[in-house]
Amino acid sequence: MVAKRGKTAVEIQATEQQIMHAAVHQRPACAMNEMTMLRVGIIGVGLMGHGIAKNVLVRGGFPLAFLDHPGNQPMDDLIGLGASACKSPRDVADASDVIILCVTGSPQVEAILTGTTGVLSRLRKGTIIVDCSTALPESTVRMAAAVQAAGGHFLDAPMTRTARHAEEGTLNLLVGGEEADLRSVRAVLASFTEGVEHVGSVGFGHRLKLLHNYVSIGFMALLGEAAAHAADAGIDPAIFVDVLAKGGGAGVALQRMAPAIATADAGAVPFFIDNALKDISYYQTMASNSGASKAIADGVGTAIAAVVESGHGQAYISDLARLLRKTKPAA
Repeated sequence: MVAKRGKTAVEIQATEQQIMHAAVHQRPACAMNEMTMLRVGIIGVGLMGHGIAKNVLVRGGFPLAFLDHPGNQPMDDLIGLGASACKSPRDVADASDVIILCVTGSPQVEAILTGTTGVLSRLRKGTIIVDCSTALPESTVRMAAAVQAAGGHFLDAPMTRTARHAEEGTLNLLVGGEEADLRSVRAVLASFTEGVEHVGSVGFGHRLKLLHNYVSIGFMALLGEAAAHAADAGIDPAIFVDVLAKGGGAGVALQRMAPAIATADAGAVPFFIDNALKDISYYQTMASNSGASKAIADGVGTAIAAVVESGHGQAYISDLARLLRKTKPAA
């Protein structure tokens, strides 16, 4: 008699995903063997997207297709885990039930969805688009309507936290869209997140993300300018950080900026100043469209724009503590 082989870790993981998928869709357990695991596509495998893709494969156990693009991070590890490359967004649409977008902003999202070889040119009915980019809410609403007209569903699900959290699978998402659509992709989102919050209808995720990023970038820009002033005045940077930490300057922004201020280690916040300027400009546009005050946002935008214009857009935002100094230290 031959003993039965025990289940491998991959088989156990697949079974767990089937159970979760059945629970999400409220299907009876007896129907699980008839279900096909959701196929996931991702467009934008940069600093954030790489971690998302890896966790969709490893923690989620989902089949993954990605758009082959020069802006991707090195893909050997993902291909080794079974991910497959696609030549165009419409090829990703062919291969996917859920498509995650993780690109720079609204122009890129619109081109990916509506371009000649875009996702919508080959979208299958019922496909769910999950836009994890940072985008303009007005554009998001238009793109959601286009996806719906093509037979799909749309969630705006921008991320908070950093590339390190993406690699660890502990991002937080702010999700706008229909609750039923969110339930359908909960298992996929769970593979790369710690928290997923439904914040309202389509567009509300991106609106809240811009508010969040305005506050976060604004705090770091303020700290960078103050730290530059302190350094130019000859104040010990460690004492400067300690004084703020014990008083009203304490908080996450200071924790993230402290290495750059105290030891000139700007790598703790891997977020390009170019992207910070883009996010602030999106916030300014959103505020203008709604008639909200944006005087402080305008000041932050002006300060960051000057740094970008001086050729430092690809520096990390925590490096503002150096770049805003009156006399710039050597790079």
